[in-house]
Amino acid sequence: MMPAARESLLEAARTALARRPWSAVRMVDVAAAAGVSRQTLYNEFGSKEGLARALVRREADAYIAGVDRALAGPADPRDRLAATAEWTASAARDSALVRALLTGCWSERLPAPTPRPVPSASAVPAQRRADGPLPTPGDFVALVRDRAVAVLAPPGTPRADTAELARSCELVVRLALSCVAAPPADGGVADLVRGALPRQSA
Repeated sequence: MMPAARESLLEAARTALARRPWSAVRMVDVAAAAGVSRQTLYNEFGSKEGLARALVRREADAYIAGVDRALAGPADPRDRLAATAEWTASAARDSALVRALLTGCWSERLPAPTPRPVPSASAVPAQRRADGPLPTPGDFVALVRDRAVAVLAPPGTPRADTAELARSCELVVRLALSCVAAPPADGGVADLVRGALPRQSA
């Protein structure tokens, strides 16, 4: 299948999920909304479970892409980490799947796919990555922390300074996740991050 058609199917599934519980989302309706046959949908994802895994993986990838954009922003490390925290809170607010991925709290409305091993001879190569283990909330903390350190630690940074930066970055991620669970007032996420970061990380 062309990547554009796969993306259309995933977007159609995401739109359907926003309107009704996953249990009520029908494959025939997803296919029709994407403008392809139901057989084409099954050829690509194998099953509704396969579609769910791919959809959840797509949301996880979109969240991480947003983290990368936030970290590539203004030169000041505080601003980059504040932007990362703001993105985390807003992404979780805007996507129930991202919120579930980051918190581990899956409601009955959402698909909660169980990853399974894919045979090496799988006829749907694009599905292999989606079938792999999905990141846990703890995985996301480590992933975002490590990406932040990689961007913010200049080459040759002493190991002790890198370790301190890693602690600061992890603090930011965990603070952002707390804001997902208990949102602060408008603008509060960035203020919390800037107030919590040690001065030497600026």
